Amino acid sequence: MMSDRKIRILLAKPGLDGHDRGARVLARCFRDAGFEVIYTGCHQTPEQIASVALQEDVDVVVLSCLSGAHKYLFPQVAKLLQDEGATDITVIGGGIIPEKDMPALYEAGLKGIFTPGATLDSLVEWINTNITPKG
Repeated sequence: MMSDRKIRILLAKPGLDGHDRGARVLARCFRDAGFEVIYTGCHQTPEQIASVALQEDVDVVVLSCLSGAHKYLFPQVAKLLQDEGATDITVIGGGIIPEKDMPALYEAGLKGIFTPGATLDSLVEWINTNITPKG
């Protein structure tokens, strides 16, 4: 039986990065695309993000980082979810991420990485193509 459940997205700003204008634009874009969006706000620890993702039974965690701490924060969120057996939660990230950092992020479990210049439509298309809402 097909579920009518919307794709549930947790949008989070890990670490000390306090700039969230882009995250707010993403939240509105995702909502307008028909997704259910939970936005945690700024200054979240990986533990807080993973906990909310589990509690809210999300399909995908979208991490946004402009501070340069993505090499630690993104893999830590993915690891915490893996440690909890939440392999059905996809983790993607975006922000100021040098291309040379991307292989390690993918190896750590991220499934998508989006950098400046990625369009909102491309993010929505990626989610619609790669994420199936839990039944």
